[in-house]
Amino acid sequence: MAFETLKYEVRDGVGICTFNRPDEANAMNFTMMQELMEVALDMDDNKDVRAALFTGEGSMFCAGGDLKSFAGMGDATSRNLKHMATVLHNAITRLQRMDAPVIAAVNGTAAGAGFSFAVQCDLVVSSDQAKYVMAYTAGGLSPDGSASYFLPRRIGSGRSLELMMTNRVLTAQEALDWGLVNRVVPADDLRDEAMKLATTLAKGPTAAFGTVKDLVHNTWNETLESQMERETTGIAGNAAGRDGQEGIDAFVNKRKPDFKGTR
Repeated sequence: MAFETLKYEVRDGVGICTFNRPDEANAMNFTMMQELMEVALDMDDNKDVRAALFTGEGSMFCAGGDLKSFAGMGDATSRNLKHMATVLHNAITRLQRMDAPVIAAVNGTAAGAGFSFAVQCDLVVSSDQAKYVMAYTAGGLSPDGSASYFLPRRIGSGRSLELMMTNRVLTAQEALDWGLVNRVVPADDLRDEAMKLATTLAKGPTAAFGTVKDLVHNTWNETLESQMERETTGIAGNAAGRDGQEGIDAFVNKRKPDFKGTR
């Protein structure tokens, strides 16, 4: 699939998407949002994609929304921003609802919607040179891209409000200490380490990963009993599926399982 603002390929079971507007700090214009939607649809529907990896070309991960493209909209500003946000949010929904794990390899600054996009990923591997800043209110704006959903779940409401209101810039180490990222690696090792993680997950029980994502993301909306019922349904369904049966048999017979990623 050829795109104007993204690079996309599927390799070793991993869908690899790179924000590719390095001269514009990989900022998201409407074209990029539309192309992200196309990538998300392919990742969700392509049986060869059992893990997803997002990163940025050049020295930036993503500077957020392309404010240059917002300027001059005049009376159409509200309508156009609703359209843009809806497309971006639909892409994020597809990534969240698919079984395959989604990994961000944050190679440089993640700002605004770039920060939002990183934290919606299931796992975040960060370069030690990366920085994280919400940036929205610095431009008189409020967050989008799912930040107000995932950020409080990762770090709590107090720290989320601090980042959103003060635009405090976090180093990679601070982001790790706060629980925003899962690991920090040397910048030169980022692509290799993130790809190693992605290919490992791509060989795993993809359907079970999808159940894990669903359980974790919905835990805040459930009571103890309703969440345990969801756990019951999930483990029963996975145990009866192809990969569950393979995993059980492999454990009993003391061999390495051969997961196919199917239910």
